[in-house]
Amino acid sequence: MIAMMDKQNKIESYSIPVEEVANYFLDKLDIETEDCISNLKLQKLVYYAQGFVMALTGKKLFDEPIEAWEHGPVVRCLYDKYKQNGRAAITRTEDLEYHELQKFPEIMEILDEVYQVYGQFSAWKLRNMTHDEIPWLETKRNDIITDCKMLAFFKTQIN
Repeated sequence: MIAMMDKQNKIESYSIPVEEVANYFLDKLDIETEDCISNLKLQKLVYYAQGFVMALTGKKLFDEPIEAWEHGPVVRCLYDKYKQNGRAAITRTEDLEYHELQKFPEIMEILDEVYQVYGQFSAWKLRNMTHDEIPWLETKRNDIITDCKMLAFFKTQIN
């Protein structure tokens, strides 16, 4: 897949709010089977979603930057939203909406696959996995992981 570039030579984006991507994953929780997603796990699922959408479509899923923090890739605004949970599971206290995301059923299918593959792992396992991947390894701590690093790496994961 060739990346779609805009006039400034940046990768184009679906511009789905990252909160909607998070809501989509949180909406998959099955309370009866006691599934849980912590802030750490949510961060990694969103990272993998961005990477695989980029690799498969040539466009970014969301516009918010992903930073290389000590415990792996993080979208700061999502971290801030759920940081009060600490290591505990995020509880669903509201109806989770993802209206913009619903306009792209093909993207929702990619997110379903990401959740099926990566949702089974613990937060710490996902953290360790990202620590072995080039986008995090080659980015200085607390700096933004570039779209180019994300795209190049995730393209190698789909073949």
